[in-house]
Amino acid sequence: MRRQALIALATLSLLGAACGSDPGFEGAKAPRVEAARNADGSIDDRSMCDWKGKEDRETSETAGPGAIQPNVRRVWQIVGTGDDRQRALVCREIDTNFDGVKDVVRKYNDKGESLHEESDSNYDGRIDTWLTFAGGRLAEVKVDTDRDGNPDEWKYYSGGKLARIKRDTNRDGKPDVWEIYRMGRLERMGVDVDGDERVDRWDHDNELKRRLEDDERKKEEEATAAAAKKAAEDQAAADKANEAVDDSGSAAPSSDKKK
Repeated sequence: MRRQALIALATLSLLGAACGSDPGFEGAKAPRVEAARNADGSIDDRSMCDWKGKEDRETSETAGPGAIQPNVRRVWQIVGTGDDRQRALVCREIDTNFDGVKDVVRKYNDKGESLHEESDSNYDGRIDTWLTFAGGRLAEVKVDTDRDGNPDEWKYYSGGKLARIKRDTNRDGKPDVWEIYRMGRLERMGVDVDGDERVDRWDHDNELKRRLEDDERKKEEEATAAAAKKAAEDQAAADKANEAVDDSGSAAPSSDKKK
């Protein structure tokens, strides 16, 4: 019985240690930032939206899913006066881990389309992820994976799909790995071996390349077959029209008349 109790206690200790670790930082406990207080006793939530002291700004505070206290702030720009007065959302910031500090901010243009977003994904008080939008759609993502304050991974999107990635794997501030994607899937990867910021070797996903080439060839064959079918149908219609003209021309008018 004593042995079973010790085993159970050890198991609970291991589970507790596992739950207390952050897998995003290789098992190390993620840093945390505590909210400071202003001179008047209010909490300094490190707002990243530009609204304080501006007469043409309005704010709203709401509690998002799982939050007891308001953790979402929206900032509106006031345009016009009287009956023409309108509000346009220009900024939104969120405290995602409910520690009182805003860790995600997104800014919008006058059409309400997303422009930029910055976030502190590991809650250490420093921005580590930057998003850029074009036409309201995600265009670029920059990530600081080693927590030095500088991005070392760049992702680029086209038409809402991942197109390429650059990575700085040796932490010298310059990309040395390039990944090219097609239809959202990795097609080939380039590696800079000598540090001159140029690809020295391309590694291909031959299976994906073969499938894509087969798909393109199939589409070309289908397009060729469709064009040939249409041409045959057009020719058949033309031949039928010509036959109708010939038949009407060869029919002799009746020469018998009653006298």
